[in-house]
Amino acid sequence: MNQTMDLNQLFNGAVETGNLSADALQTLNVNDIGAQIQAGLGVSVDDVTTSEVTLVTQLIDDSGSIRFAGNAGTVRNGHNVVIESLKDCKQANSILAHCRYLNGAVLYPYALIKQTPLMTNANYDPNGGTPLYDETAVTLATVLAKVQEFDDNNVPVRAITLIITDGADAGSWRHQAKSIKPLVQDLLKTEMHIVAGMGISDGQTDFRKVFSDMGIPDEWILMPGNSEKEIRAAFHLFSQSAVRASQGGANFSQSALGGFGSP
Repeated sequence: MNQTMDLNQLFNGAVETGNLSADALQTLNVNDIGAQIQAGLGVSVDDVTTSEVTLVTQLIDDSGSIRFAGNAGTVRNGHNVVIESLKDCKQANSILAHCRYLNGAVLYPYALIKQTPLMTNANYDPNGGTPLYDETAVTLATVLAKVQEFDDNNVPVRAITLIITDGADAGSWRHQAKSIKPLVQDLLKTEMHIVAGMGISDGQTDFRKVFSDMGIPDEWILMPGNSEKEIRAAFHLFSQSAVRASQGGANFSQSALGGFGSP
């Protein structure tokens, strides 16, 4: 069976179970983005032995403006804070992580958190554009496919996804915010997903509007300034949320409702 048919089966299964609407399915044109989704799926369900799973996904801006603003090192460190926090938590054996860059490269597909690489000068060199909507669609499609894969195998699964950018969309040609919104809303309705946005200040973009237009709830939007201290604090806050969300269904639900301010 080819890759596209595998993904079509997963997404059609998501529609049948009520985890995805027909509108959102149109956003996930497997013929266009199937290979990109496959590149992120990583470890097989059969290789995960825990009774439940948490997926932690980061879509990280690698546009040139990150480098020009002097924030490349801070973003690298921020990603690594999230990974190290998850590696050190009690639920580490049940956490899978995936990181994709805004210009399409996959830093690592879904892997057990203990096997997840850190970000370095060698594997993160921000110099691209900002196709925010197109790559968000790919990322959320990958999250959905992985969730559905576990769900189809009767493994309880929850997912927390962070989308990071330091500018408004520039370069998307498949999607606009209005085509991302139904997908985000469908994921949130399942109560198995948290979708968050971090907008690193560029001095002009209204990131609350950018992420709200994509369907991301206000309580899951972070808007740090452009200083190292503020960006580091935002990543730390997300890492705390990810650890808390991994602590079972009740904690996930409480986190999902409370947002970044959850106790």
